[in-house]
Amino acid sequence: MTAIPQILIAALGNLPMPLTRHSLGQYVLDAMAIRLGIRMSSDRKGIIGQGIMTLGDTPVSLILYKSKSFMNMSGPSIAEVYRTSVKSPNTMIVLQDSMSHKVEQLSVKLGGSANGHNGVKSIISSIGGEQGFYRFRLGIGERGGTDAANFVMGKLTPHEREFWTEEGLDRVLEAIEIVAQKAAR
Repeated sequence: MTAIPQILIAALGNLPMPLTRHSLGQYVLDAMAIRLGIRMSSDRKGIIGQGIMTLGDTPVSLILYKSKSFMNMSGPSIAEVYRTSVKSPNTMIVLQDSMSHKVEQLSVKLGGSANGHNGVKSIISSIGGEQGFYRFRLGIGERGGTDAANFVMGKLTPHEREFWTEEGLDRVLEAIEIVAQKAAR
């Protein structure tokens, strides 16, 4: 019998600034917890939940986590959960916002550099330079003529919120199933 793969899903964002483009990862994680019936609870460094479920045809043990630290300093708390749970980079998924991707686009990437994303830089640094984890890049679009900081701190539109709790979340869960299938091999 094959062991049930365990996947850590760490969401980037800033807890005090929910519903902003920069906190889209945490917004999607919250929607996921609700959809899957995973109870989230607060500890000293973050908010965590765990559950065993079936995604498609694949049983998987999911650990959902979001740091209480600001995004750019969230690496140490995410690394702590990583080290005490999955311990293998290819079983960690980071949900992050991405200005390099169109609004409502999901792009999955295994490994590589932080591509300028300070939250991802913090994680890479905190897990000893390891880059072999999955990035689920959630498209927020380009900033147009707006300053990047103002753009990412702008509120998600009602349409974006609806998309990421419905169709976008479906896409994320399908991609998690693929990661779980690979981890089960």
